[in-house]
Amino acid sequence: MDQRTDVTFLSGQVTCAAWLYEPDTAPDSAPDTPPRATLVMAHGLGAVRDMGLDAFAQRFVAHGYRCLVFDYRYFGASDGTPRQLLSVRRQREDWAAAVAFARTLPGASPVVAWGTSFSGGHAIHVGATAESGAAGTKRTVDAVIAQCPFTDGVASVLRIPPLVSAKLTLRAVRDIAASLLGRDPVMVATAGGAGDTALMTADDVIDGYLGLVPPDSTFRNEVAARIVPGILTSRPGGYARKLPVPALFCLCREDTVAPVAASRRHVSRAPHGVVKEYDAGHFDIYSGADFETVVADQLAFLSELFGDAFGDASAD
Repeated sequence: MDQRTDVTFLSGQVTCAAWLYEPDTAPDSAPDTPPRATLVMAHGLGAVRDMGLDAFAQRFVAHGYRCLVFDYRYFGASDGTPRQLLSVRRQREDWAAAVAFARTLPGASPVVAWGTSFSGGHAIHVGATAESGAAGTKRTVDAVIAQCPFTDGVASVLRIPPLVSAKLTLRAVRDIAASLLGRDPVMVATAGGAGDTALMTADDVIDGYLGLVPPDSTFRNEVAARIVPGILTSRPGGYARKLPVPALFCLCREDTVAPVAASRRHVSRAPHGVVKEYDAGHFDIYSGADFETVVADQLAFLSELFGDAFGDASAD
């Protein structure tokens, strides 16, 4: 049986909350055998860790991997004000802090950046980022897994109807003005239906994205509108060509949120990349048959890097 505990780590002056999953020791292993690798995991646009990430972590931990699943500052169980502030720069800082924390856990083990959707872009970025210190420059993580990754802001924004884009821009201007005046953020819905002023309005968003929210979740379907220009100007897929580590990219051919053509173009440039494609939508891979296929491919990728896995592939 795996063990999940609540832990915290500092990102700057802010405390981030995380779940730490520790695997059982393999039957033929010494008691102090370290995990095969530690997966640092975070969710996508405005989402929190209890929206389906537990299912992935359960599978990984059953195969001897440790998982650190965290909420970004301003979201979920993590601290920080104002709430629901989505900042690309600060989320990247949280990723760096989470990876640094993972490096301090007992049993030196490789670290894998695992991201989905918006955090898939962050995982690509952190994988391409080098640490500088007294000992020189070294890679930040040892491998990357990015599923249905956000790679290109322009491609994603072009999926938004023009009228909705105009409303989002106006809301963003109001929020930026509010921040300059020290007022509360002007919010925008993360997910909505067709014609709604929301960041995601594709046909599968309401059922797919909001369907991931469990009862009693800390999730709120809104973020500060100032992120709109941040999404447009963000192209984390461009870092794929700079990745010095093995990377697995799981792309959904029917993706309505992170256009697969743009993602395919970016990730094909990764020097050590493996690309898997699925006849699935952006939100399909969190459950059901598509989840089973994707997580099996991810376990196979990890096994090839870090040795044969143990445990039942269907364990949960």
